[in-house]
Amino acid sequence: MKQVLLLGSTGSVGRSVLDVVSELPERFEICGLAAGLRWEELAEQALEHRVPRVAIADVRHLRALRERLPQVEVFSGPNAALELLRASSAEVVVGAIVGSAGLPTSWEAIDRGMTLALANKESLVMAGGPLMKRAGETGARVVPIDSEHSAVFQAIGASSVSEVRRIHLTASGGPFWERSADELAQCDPVDALKHPTWSMGAKISVDSATMMNKGLEVIEARWLFDLRPDQIEVLVHRQSIVHSMVEFIDGSIVAQLGVPSMRIPILVALAHPERFASSHQAFDLTRFAKLTFEPADTARFPCLRLGVEVARLGGTFGAVLNAANEVAVESFLAREISFTQIPELIERTLERHRPSFDPDLAAIGEADRWARGEISRCLVGRS
Repeated sequence: MKQVLLLGSTGSVGRSVLDVVSELPERFEICGLAAGLRWEELAEQALEHRVPRVAIADVRHLRALRERLPQVEVFSGPNAALELLRASSAEVVVGAIVGSAGLPTSWEAIDRGMTLALANKESLVMAGGPLMKRAGETGARVVPIDSEHSAVFQAIGASSVSEVRRIHLTASGGPFWERSADELAQCDPVDALKHPTWSMGAKISVDSATMMNKGLEVIEARWLFDLRPDQIEVLVHRQSIVHSMVEFIDGSIVAQLGVPSMRIPILVALAHPERFASSHQAFDLTRFAKLTFEPADTARFPCLRLGVEVARLGGTFGAVLNAANEVAVESFLAREISFTQIPELIERTLERHRPSFDPDLAAIGEADRWARGEISRCLVGRS
C-alpha cells in the first residue's frame, strides 16, 4: 500500500485525488493533508481518511481546526505544508498547491528523493531547470498530473527522448476561442469562468481563457521532458479527447485519448510505474465521430506567444512570467483591468526584467518578488 501525502487537498485536483484513493483503499493510504483556507473541508477530509497530520496555511483557523481534530497533529502558517512534508515518510507527494506557493514543497520533495506527482505547473515554470537537475541528483521521480503532460508521459513510455521529434500539446481553446479580437476586449470575468470542458478554479479558468495555461504548459514540457521549445507544438482540439501526442523520429505518432477526467492522469501518477484497475467508465470512441485540430492563434491570444518565448529564453524569465500573470489575473477578476490588458501588462513586465540565466532558488524568489512589484506599479499608473 502506497502512503500518499496530499498538498492542496481542498482544490479541484485535491478532491479528485481523494476520490481516486477512496476507490482503491487497498492500494493507497492518505498520510497527510494540506490546505490553504478551507479549514472545515480540510477537517472533514482528515476525519474521513483518518490522517495523522494536517496543515493549514491560514493561522486564523488553527484553534478551530485543533478543536475539531483533537487526535491529529496540526501545522499552521505560511510554511505549514513544508513542515508537514518534512514530518512525513510518504512514498508519493501530490503537489496540488495552486500558484507559486507550491514551489517550496516541490523542491523539498525532490530534494528528499521522493516521487512527486505534480499538478503545480508553476514549480516547473519558475524553476524547471534547477528542479529537474536536482531530481537527477537525488533520484526523485517527477510524474505529471496535468492531463496533457500525463498524455506525453504515457506516450513516450520507455522510449528515449532522443527518439522524439516533437510533441503536440492539445488545447481546448477555452471559452473565447471563436471570439474576434474586438470581442475579446469586451469579455468579463463571468464569461472567462465558463470553461466549455473542465471544471476548474477561477485562476486556472482565466488562464485557459487567455491561453496562458498552454504557454505555461509549453515551459513545463520543455523542462519535464528535456525538449527544445521548437519541439513543442500547440494544437487546438475542441473536443478534449486527444490529450496530447508524441511524434517520433521515424514518423510514428502516439496519442493518448480518453474522456475529459482528471481521475485518469491522477491514477497514472499515483500508481506509476504500475497501472491499477479502476471503476472509471470505459472509453467509447464511437461516441466521438469527429475530432478536429487547428493551429493556435497567438495574435488573438498573445499569452501563448509569451509562454513560448519564455520557454526559449529560460533563466528567471519563467518566474517573472508566472508572477506577472498571477497579479494580472487577480486584477482582471477584480475588474480592475480588461481581458486584453492581461498580456499587455505581462509583456511590459518581461521587457523590463534583467534576467539571471543560471539562477538558484534565491534568485528565482527575488525575480518573483520583483515582478509582482513591477506589475503592481504598472497597475497604479506609476510606470
